[in-house]
Amino acid sequence: QVQLVESGGGLVQAGGSLRLSCAASVRTFSRYAMGWFRQAPGKEREFVARISSGGTNTYYADSVKGRVTISKDRANNTVYLQMNGLKHADAAVYYCAASTIATMMLNEYAYWGQGPQVTVYS
Repeated sequence: QVQLVESGGGLVQAGGSLRLSCAASVRTFSRYAMGWFRQAPGKEREFVARISSGGTNTYYADSVKGRVTISKDRANNTVYLQMNGLKHADAAVYYCAASTIATMMLNEYAYWGQGPQVTVYS
């Protein structure tokens, strides 16, 4: 069982930056690929970024490419999502998730965090 606890959401001005953290309570964290997804009101949950179990391979949605960086701290069982140049379209509830494979497919992720809110204002 993997428990994921997220932090770092909040209110940020358009163009600003925010870093989300996701701490995993599992000894085998290094075996899991991690992903970030988001869901805006009235929309489906969508893929944002993912990182391989070893932390060396990353992949991003086109909508965030160049503005967002996912990283994995294996020593501290934590995955981060650094977001820069935030836009109103980035406002959503953000979820981290764990999977045994590195994928952008939502249904391949068995474990999910609680989802901090990110709000972007002008």
